[in-house]
Amino acid sequence: MKTALICGVSGQDGAYLAQLLLNKGYTVCGTSRDAQMSSFQNLIRLGIREKIKLESVALNDFRSVLQVLMKIKPDEVYNLAGQSSVGLSFEQPVETLESIATGTLNLLEAIRFLGQPIKFYNASSSECFGDTGGIAADEATPFRPRSPYGVAKSAAFWEVANYREAYSLFACSGILFNHESPLRPQRFVTQKIVSTAYRIAEGSPEKLFLGNTSIERDWGWAPEYVEAMYLMLQQDEPDDYAIATGTSHKLEDFVATAFAEFQLNWREHVVVDESLFRPTDIALGKGNPAKAYQKLGWKAQYQMHDVVRMMILAERG
Repeated sequence: MKTALICGVSGQDGAYLAQLLLNKGYTVCGTSRDAQMSSFQNLIRLGIREKIKLESVALNDFRSVLQVLMKIKPDEVYNLAGQSSVGLSFEQPVETLESIATGTLNLLEAIRFLGQPIKFYNASSSECFGDTGGIAADEATPFRPRSPYGVAKSAAFWEVANYREAYSLFACSGILFNHESPLRPQRFVTQKIVSTAYRIAEGSPEKLFLGNTSIERDWGWAPEYVEAMYLMLQQDEPDDYAIATGTSHKLEDFVATAFAEFQLNWREHVVVDESLFRPTDIALGKGNPAKAYQKLGWKAQYQMHDVVRMMILAERG
């Protein structure tokens, strides 16, 4: 029986990954900055809270990281922790860089220090690419991040590559494009859209305030994307993979799809608020997941319209 350590187990991806690994017979340990105070609502929602061993770890504290690795003795470590909002990273750039780049470095260095055959997965992001001029990004596309979040994820990606090459660690990065689910918190625009559309359909007089609705993103289904993380660590050789559907849609298409599910015209309920525009934003995000299909046998089964419908289904309860 393998043991997996999931850093950031309380988030969307951490919860779905924990569920996947439990179903595969793993012993799963999850970390949070303060495991005694965290609510772990996503784990409760999936009905797996009591099946996971929980530990308190501060990833920006090397001693804390080393202690938990020595205690848990994991076969696999999944690093999904750190400040996860692109928008918030403009307001908290230092916290974003420390939680992502320093946290990843501490995990890599602790694994190297222990000298154990631990396989390491790092959650990278399509935000590393920045604007690609409409070209679908893959593993060879240069990084030109346009947010503090993207900068932090880029730094962590190169840390992983460096430790893989310099110390022969089994370390991989999954460059994940946008992926959504009912476990997304309200600060994410997709959940905000679905929840607001539902309330309006139920009779609320409110308006939905959004930033730039012309941006395009490659939206997938989060439970599928955690399968790709697992598959990366089952390979004979470590490598990096872009994980995406390969199709992009405008944000207004996402909005229109959500409101249409409630037989509503989105234009009657949406207000574009320029105060919600980001200092810099990516016009079009689109991924090329060909390598993941060729090497991992992974391919997205759900597209944006499916994601919207499944999120609304969960909202309706």
